[in-house]
Amino acid sequence: MSISKFSSTFARLCAASAALLAPAVAFAQEAAPAAATAAAAPAFTMDKGDNTWMLVSSALVLLMTIPGLALFYGGLVRAKNMLSVLMQVFMITAVVALIWVTYGYSLAFTDGGSLNSFVGGFSKAFLAGVNTSSLAETFSKGVAIPEYTFIVFQMTFACITPGLIVGAFAERVKFSAVMLFVVLWVTFIYFPMAHMVWFWGGPSSYTSPAGLIFSYGAIDFAGGTVVHINAGIAGLIGAIMVGKRTGYKKEIMAPHSMTLTMVGASLLWVGWFGFNAGSNLEANAYASLAFINTFVATAAAAVSWCIVETLTRGKASMLGGASGAVAGLVAITPAAGFAGPMGSIVLGLIVSPICYFFVSVVKNKFNYDDSLDVFGVHCVGGIIGALGTGILVNPALGGAGIVDYSTADFAASYAGTATQVLAQAKGVLTTLLWSGIGSAILYKIVDVVIGLRVTVEAEREGLDLSTHGEAAYHSS
Repeated sequence: MSISKFSSTFARLCAASAALLAPAVAFAQEAAPAAATAAAAPAFTMDKGDNTWMLVSSALVLLMTIPGLALFYGGLVRAKNMLSVLMQVFMITAVVALIWVTYGYSLAFTDGGSLNSFVGGFSKAFLAGVNTSSLAETFSKGVAIPEYTFIVFQMTFACITPGLIVGAFAERVKFSAVMLFVVLWVTFIYFPMAHMVWFWGGPSSYTSPAGLIFSYGAIDFAGGTVVHINAGIAGLIGAIMVGKRTGYKKEIMAPHSMTLTMVGASLLWVGWFGFNAGSNLEANAYASLAFINTFVATAAAAVSWCIVETLTRGKASMLGGASGAVAGLVAITPAAGFAGPMGSIVLGLIVSPICYFFVSVVKNKFNYDDSLDVFGVHCVGGIIGALGTGILVNPALGGAGIVDYSTADFAASYAGTATQVLAQAKGVLTTLLWSGIGSAILYKIVDVVIGLRVTVEAEREGLDLSTHGEAAYHSS
């Protein structure tokens, strides 16, 4: 695309974005009376135990990202690129945290007026109206946690999701390109996705307009669509658009430290208890259900991957064990508070062979260089988990059922396998299209503005020295 054509296209994109966001800006101007109306709602109660659990869960999710994800990815690249991966994940966390409290939380978790199906408004930009007295309702009517706690918990999700993407194009992308892309991606992809999947009125106002995917009837307990499918498809698009690593399939590109990868995977597993069980927002039996499901599904997937490796390669590897564990964590994420423990084990046993097929067969067949298998594990595992959730939530299979907030006692119900799986499939397809198409546009913008890829010379030297002027390791 020529610069002139791109400039014209970019101008049209900006105009379209301004038109789209105009109603949200107008909504922000009307936020004060809306807040006054909300203040008249019945008082919520806040339990210190719930708040404690949510603060601990928030810290656990941060642990997943730094150092967990950073070490997991870092160990998988070559030694000359270790520091670059650590730096990318670390700085993504810092930058996204600032964006989240500036306008991200507002776009994800406020009413967007005429755009509410897709994105929120700016009524809580810069955390306007949030203080130590404001509360966020949980999934029980009249029960709440401090809004600051909810903001922090969801902030950790916003930080880890773009961090997952960088594994797809590790070892050949510009640091500046990563940071610019992340700023654009969380703004136009992640915040709207979080809104579409998780925004609703809450138990006390369940008839209020909800996000698009929530309105489908799709359920996603902790982010199968918002986090994993979203990041996984963006990673695949990025790997294709950035291009293959220099020497791909011609040079040895083995992980430089499976020790660090194992440490990182273990930290992910531990932190994921906050990710999944914390998504219950309360310290009750459903948090316990999500906790045990996260434990056993991950264990089953790790075992399953190693069995497949043994049957196909004759040996089980540490890389396989870690990959299987992550695949299990990904798959159980949307089902954590909905499936039963036995169903979770089945989900873990199923997801690993499918992900293994994608990372060992499909990737080679289509010859794309997804460096650390972000698509094969996160996107594919997320799809299996999202669809499987629609089946395993069935009480007849040991699932918890779906709360029907229209009933007096908020009884659990199940619309039927076909109905629920169709709703899940609609959510998956919407995520793939929104993130896939949107990410492609954003990658192109970044490529035209500053370029996506480092030079061949810089790539051969290693990004640690060529980009950051320092090395992860020293020989003396």
